[in-house]
Amino acid sequence: MKNLRNYFISGLLFWIPLGLSIVVIKFFLELVNDIVPPEYLPESLFNLEGSIPGSGIVWVILILIFTGALVSNFIGRKLVELWEQLLNRIPGFRGIYKALKQLSDTVLSPTGNSFKKAVLVEYPRKGLWTIAFQTGTYQGEVANKIGEEIINIYVPTTPNPTSGFFIMLPKAEIIELDMSVDEAFKLIISTGVVEPNELPKG
Repeated sequence: MKNLRNYFISGLLFWIPLGLSIVVIKFFLELVNDIVPPEYLPESLFNLEGSIPGSGIVWVILILIFTGALVSNFIGRKLVELWEQLLNRIPGFRGIYKALKQLSDTVLSPTGNSFKKAVLVEYPRKGLWTIAFQTGTYQGEVANKIGEEIINIYVPTTPNPTSGFFIMLPKAEIIELDMSVDEAFKLIISTGVVEPNELPKG
């Protein structure tokens, strides 16, 4: 009976993540197809029989590439600036758009200041350690007031690391980790169940 119970649990641990992943992917593909008008889907354009799940993603990718090429040149950047100035005049929407744009620029931009490295900090009190991420080195007014080099730290919550706390700590109070940012994220999301890859010896 004990073996049967273990087999049952092992089966659940295999199928639940797989099943949820399939549900999420299916929902995303259907959502994309709902956004694109039916007459512009590949199966309609090429008179294919039946529907192809997620075929609208082709148009989404093409639109993203075209938009990226457009806003990357001088005229495109000027148009984006005018568009953002217009959006900033809308009460209530201005703060939301600005915050989301700053977040996307930080995380997605290849030249942005995304998470630099995983670190270990004592939080929320001395004696309790948690994994955090360095987001930058701050040397402004706060550093001058404290009189030490300050590190910007993001302490994520678990299992949802998209929410967390922004903390400024003296550099002497953080411990840099050898694990990558991706490995640290896996450890946080799994609440410590999934261990990061062991570092090579020597």
